[in-house]
Amino acid sequence: MSEEMTVRSPYAVAALVAYDGSSFAGFAAQPGQKTVQGVLEDALAVVLRRPVLLAVAGRTDTGVHALGQVVSFHGLDETPDLAELRRSVNALVCEGVIVRSMQFACPQFSARFDAVAREYRYRISNGDAPSLFTAGVSWRVRKPLDVEAMYAASRCLIGENDFRSFCLSASSLGKRTFRRLDTIEFAWEEHLGEPCLTVRVVGNAFLHSMVRVIIGTLVEVGTGRRKPEWVAEVLAAQGRVHAGPTAPAQGLTLWSVEYRHDVGLGSGFLG
Repeated sequence: MSEEMTVRSPYAVAALVAYDGSSFAGFAAQPGQKTVQGVLEDALAVVLRRPVLLAVAGRTDTGVHALGQVVSFHGLDETPDLAELRRSVNALVCEGVIVRSMQFACPQFSARFDAVAREYRYRISNGDAPSLFTAGVSWRVRKPLDVEAMYAASRCLIGENDFRSFCLSASSLGKRTFRRLDTIEFAWEEHLGEPCLTVRVVGNAFLHSMVRVIIGTLVEVGTGRRKPEWVAEVLAAQGRVHAGPTAPAQGLTLWSVEYRHDVGLGSGFLG
């Protein structure tokens, strides 16, 4: 979509999207790959009879899920009925992705650049028996977890830090790797009768694989392989080789995105 078309648009459309990431090669469009962006843009192009380029709050990796992903687009010549547009798009997209709601926003709204916080949740199956119903949305860790040690280890990550140790090495070359984490919380929950440890991570933005590397590093502490103070050493080392493994993608869900109050999104849009 040209810059000229974006400027001419009298409004932006924001959409709240959910998807099961197990059948997608991530969110971002890739040639020859089935992606969330690809199927959404294809469906919108059919309904609106013109190409659509989506902006997105966060480009999730292959296998990562979303409950509250937000996308936006500009450049429509006519004002559509958003309820009808949503129904039409949901009828065209493949199984595993749905548009939960749509809303008009201020003319220059961007799902990516106007976001002030993103919340991810990671589920770890840590019961006596393997999970059945939640296997596709959790990481099975067999060894009992010391959640108090994981919490203590995570405190050094709160605030603005250089998270170079907690992202894919190739993605950090020549790029600023400072990010702000506001929350890392742990809670035992039950999903479809199966116990899971849910780790809630909230921050202003995230590097490639950052949440999954944080989780993998904290699990090293939780299983007793590392001491809590080791995480602070990893943070200071500023190198991916110093951190723990990258946790599996299927346990991660982009839960919600927070926006400034002046972008025109109503209170009911984000659920």
